[in-house]
Amino acid sequence: MLIVCQISCNSQQKKINGISFVASRDSISNKHITPILKAQGNYVALMPFGFISDVSSAKITFNSKRQWFGETKKGLLQYAKKFQKEGVEIMVKPQIWIHKGLYTGLIEMDSEEDWTILEQTYTKFILTYAKAAQALKANIFCIGTELENFVTKRPKYWQNLIVKIKQIYKGKLTYAANWDEYKRIPFWADLDYIGIDAYFPLSDKKTPTIKEFELGWQPHKKEILQIQKQLNKPVLFTEFGYRSIDFTGKEPWKSDRVAGNVNLEAQVNGLKAIHNQFWKEDWFAGGFIWKWFHNYENVGGESNNRFTPQNKPAEFVLRELYKQKQ
Repeated sequence: MLIVCQISCNSQQKKINGISFVASRDSISNKHITPILKAQGNYVALMPFGFISDVSSAKITFNSKRQWFGETKKGLLQYAKKFQKEGVEIMVKPQIWIHKGLYTGLIEMDSEEDWTILEQTYTKFILTYAKAAQALKANIFCIGTELENFVTKRPKYWQNLIVKIKQIYKGKLTYAANWDEYKRIPFWADLDYIGIDAYFPLSDKKTPTIKEFELGWQPHKKEILQIQKQLNKPVLFTEFGYRSIDFTGKEPWKSDRVAGNVNLEAQVNGLKAIHNQFWKEDWFAGGFIWKWFHNYENVGGESNNRFTPQNKPAEFVLRELYKQKQ
């Protein structure tokens, strides 16, 4: 009994204190990893990209010479090996980018022929990176990100795709469901984590307090826990974060509101609240903050209203939160 308890307790103690590491044009070195170690990150999400031209386009372009180095298979391998050498674990999270930044959840084909082409190209895309993840012995592989229409309209395809992935990749699997999508995913039982991009609306206030953010979490947390109990799977926030901007808790998913007053306090309060609400829960695996750039000295800062915590009070808060023993 003591051995079982020790194993159980130890497995619960190590939360995924993850950081979403943005692909760049360049290879990385230890100087790019040191700030993540200082931030107490023990995982990074590495994100190779595939590109399509529109929500109804069937062909995915990926791993091409025209892409940035970090978006390709070669870049993924270089990044991952550098991080692993420093003791940082890996989630491989291939993503689709639509021209002009259109929302990937809207991807939907106009014909059965186009659906077939999309499925064939997505399979090639995702299996390429499943093989890379297996070669790296990456701890987690994410099979898709915010693809609601594709998932709900083609469920048999996804069930078959998961079988193919499991023949290649032997680590843990998840899918990154948008905050308003996760309750409708048909294949959670076939994966290891319930993955959620946790941009839930929490408060309409300009600068919510930590308590107000936490109050906003209550109905969402209740629904998350209901799904978790039904499936008996740990929950992983495949993305979470807040912009350093006024009203950041109102529509946290919005990245297109470039204009807006910088609000460093609101970002800090949001991070403290999400950590308070989730990181001590046994059923919660951890999460990956959105987002972190390799060129540390030249990003973020106290005049920046974007998601990154870098060179802001939020970075120091993240360091303290991630340092805590759960």
